[in-house]
Amino acid sequence: MKPRHVRVSVTRMLAGMAGLALMGVGASLLLDVPDPMDVLVWLGEALVLHDVLIAPLVLLAGLALVRGGVRGPVRGALLVAGALTAVALPVLLRPGPTANSSVLPLDYPRNWLLTLLAVATVTMLALAARGFGRHRRRPPS
Repeated sequence: MKPRHVRVSVTRMLAGMAGLALMGVGASLLLDVPDPMDVLVWLGEALVLHDVLIAPLVLLAGLALVRGGVRGPVRGALLVAGALTAVALPVLLRPGPTANSSVLPLDYPRNWLLTLLAVATVTMLALAARGFGRHRRRPPS
């Protein structure tokens, strides 16, 4: 069996490679954007929203709501939920129906809530697995 630090390194390398691949996909999609300055403005606004509002709220909520070893996963889930909300805000705050129904054809508020539910579910499962793993490793009394 490989040492734990080797497994973590391989996992991080795979996650890093997947992240780079997704960044490449995103960069290739930017080639089709007629006005890239709009994208840069949106990215700047998202960065400010994250650093000024989302990150401090996540840290405060994690500090206030959770004690002990579950603080990290809960903060991570709150951070992911905040980032999803920041990305979804343009379609969540859109005005009513448009003249062209194909502009925003999906039920974005419902999909956003389902995604937040998925984040909460994965976090709960991770916490349960962590607790189960700790319980199994204890030597018998």
